[in-house]
Amino acid sequence: MNIDTSPIAAIATAPGRGGIGVVRASGKNLQGLVTALFGTTQLQPRHASYLPFRQADGSIIDQGIAIFFPGPHSYTGEDVLELQGHGGPIVLQLLLARVLEAGAELGLRLAEPGEFTRRAYLNDKLDLAQAEAVADLIDASTEAAAKSASQSLSGAFSKTVNALVDGVTGLRMLVEATLDFPEEEIDFLEKSDARGQLKAIVESLDQVFRQAAQGALLREGLNVVLVGQPNVGKSSLLNALAGNDVAIVTPIAGTTRDKVTETIQIEGIPLNIIDTAGIRTVDDSIDVVERIGIERTWAEVGKADVILHLLDADQGPTRADENIMAAFPPEVPVLRVWNKIDLSGHKPSVDEMADAVHVYLSAHENLGIDLLRAELLRIAGWQQTGESLYLARERHLIALKNAGAHLARAGEHAAQNDQSLDLFAEELRLAQAQLSSITGEFSSDDLLGVIFSRFCIGK
Repeated sequence: MNIDTSPIAAIATAPGRGGIGVVRASGKNLQGLVTALFGTTQLQPRHASYLPFRQADGSIIDQGIAIFFPGPHSYTGEDVLELQGHGGPIVLQLLLARVLEAGAELGLRLAEPGEFTRRAYLNDKLDLAQAEAVADLIDASTEAAAKSASQSLSGAFSKTVNALVDGVTGLRMLVEATLDFPEEEIDFLEKSDARGQLKAIVESLDQVFRQAAQGALLREGLNVVLVGQPNVGKSSLLNALAGNDVAIVTPIAGTTRDKVTETIQIEGIPLNIIDTAGIRTVDDSIDVVERIGIERTWAEVGKADVILHLLDADQGPTRADENIMAAFPPEVPVLRVWNKIDLSGHKPSVDEMADAVHVYLSAHENLGIDLLRAELLRIAGWQQTGESLYLARERHLIALKNAGAHLARAGEHAAQNDQSLDLFAEELRLAQAQLSSITGEFSSDDLLGVIFSRFCIGK
């Protein structure tokens, strides 16, 4: 791996104005930078020193706190210098420019996105799953997501994955030892309880996958698209779910011309609720704007994780409603939501029928909304299990799923006794590689580049 180890610096706080801003530098030896910035002043390791931050000509940029973390006892494992000053964007830019100027002889340069955390990973301060948890913690949109990201950052997810790796490795060693000494004619599968060990590993993997899949919901959320004919109450339902008047509601058909998106939380799960233009037959009686709105509605349907098909409970089903239903993608879950039960006389309820689950509610009167929320959680697969959740990424789920497939094939070979021990061992090796890729023990340079490029600069 070709790694640039020259010192780096960047603004570590978010763009914009704030009470405090931080400029951070990292490198293998930053004593020269400290001397260039503060002269003979010595910075006591890991202690805050209140100092003036000066330009090269001695004029003061700001007054603030300097903290020096000698490597390897720092975030990156290198020497780290943090300058904490006032959070004005101009002040921070001036301070960053001064740091880069003072460190020019050391080869100090501007950091790339995620480069501080990448160095922490490369210097064994974090594994890859923990490094990703840093970005997830920053990006967390709910309290539950933040808690799960913090748990992954502490190493809980990595510890669980490493335990699986250890289990697979131990079993693999037994299998390969038997292959190395066939003359002893030991009935390996029976005496070492290989099948029992494999079963225990598979059960543990299933539990980890379940926890990771639940955690992935906290990170990604669901795209929930509201679809129906004009004036069936889509915007009213969006407002009821959001608890705010985020969409305009009028009795005039076609009020919503373009999508309106609102992110809400149900049990900590982020749901991106997308209100769309009402669907009706495209003919010469509708204007160009509404025609485009209908086209965009179908585009959102194609990207939906869940479709809420709204119908008017007071009028009952129509041929147009059935035509809309028939055009939905077959692989996307659909809830048929009967709105306006305050006019029809229906009670709030949920009916599981052959075509779909039907929910009866009134968005205007806020009746049955909790039933709809519960159904959305059910479709999401959310369960309050009491288990710790890991804020998993798609690549984690893919690796866990692939490892499970290799273990399943290993079980098939184990059922054939020692005639297929070499294939048994190979499937265990492949499963081990998949699990190890989660923490970065086996990861390609390309994968690392993609992961860290999505971080913010300064982190």
